Amino acid sequence: MSNTRCGFVATVGRPNAGKSSLLNWLVGEKITMVSHKANATRKRSNVIVMNEDDQIVFIDTPGIHENEKLINQFMLEEALKAIGDCDLILYLAPVTDKTKHYEDFLVKNTKNTKHILLLTKTDFVSDAELFDKIEEYKKFDDKYESLIPVSIKKGTKEKTILDAIVKHLPDSPPLFDTEIMTTSHLREIYREFIRESIFDNISDEIPYEADVVIDKVEEKDNVDVIKATIVVEKSTQKGMIIGKGAVAIKRIGYSARKKIERLTQKKVYLELFVSVKKGWTKNKSTLKEMGYNFD
Repeated sequence: MSNTRCGFVATVGRPNAGKSSLLNWLVGEKITMVSHKANATRKRSNVIVMNEDDQIVFIDTPGIHENEKLINQFMLEEALKAIGDCDLILYLAPVTDKTKHYEDFLVKNTKNTKHILLLTKTDFVSDAELFDKIEEYKKFDDKYESLIPVSIKKGTKEKTILDAIVKHLPDSPPLFDTEIMTTSHLREIYREFIRESIFDNISDEIPYEADVVIDKVEEKDNVDVIKATIVVEKSTQKGMIIGKGAVAIKRIGYSARKKIERLTQKKVYLELFVSVKKGWTKNKSTLKEMGYNFD
């Protein structure tokens, strides 16, 4: 029997519950995209965290939500697959939410996979409000393994969460190289950083119908050259992405380049193009071309 533990942990919650922010904090590095806008994460990705000699493979998932658009159906499928395939679920519940989202999750957790309930965003409420919310969740205490309030500002330690998780993982040697933080290819991380920069710099109506294709990555001795295309659904959106005098796309490019350089610790030359693919979020074949593979 192994002296170490290792397993897959799905991070689950409604859109904008703080899943990606939590994983970046636990791994100690920004490798997943974060946005204040809902539904920023579209695909599953693995984030690997070592807790002493134990290895936790977190699965970052899109938020659980219902929507008729094909892209949103794909996102829901991604979240449900992660719930079905993991050893443990970390369910993130913002402290200001009603318990309805959690109750919906309990219905969707058809395999009754064990889960830990994290109360997130506790910095925004008083201690009394936090106590009341904990009391509210106690009626479900036969459903979760433990309930942990999380407050990065008030000093919640990463190890508190990691130790609680490891207890529920199977005995196993590490499944991945202990030096890596993610199984995602760099191209996928670059794509997400560019998407995040679109979310951060462009008005609300565009990001949900925008995506990114990495056309080329060329690693040179002193600089990485990245060429990427931003895909939108309408020609009016293309104009907004580019902006008057190309000011908007320059702002997106600058923001994305800085994120990539912080990760790679290397100078980056980033060239962005914009393409219109009408109705791509509603077309299954176009979605597959963009890397969203439905079963």
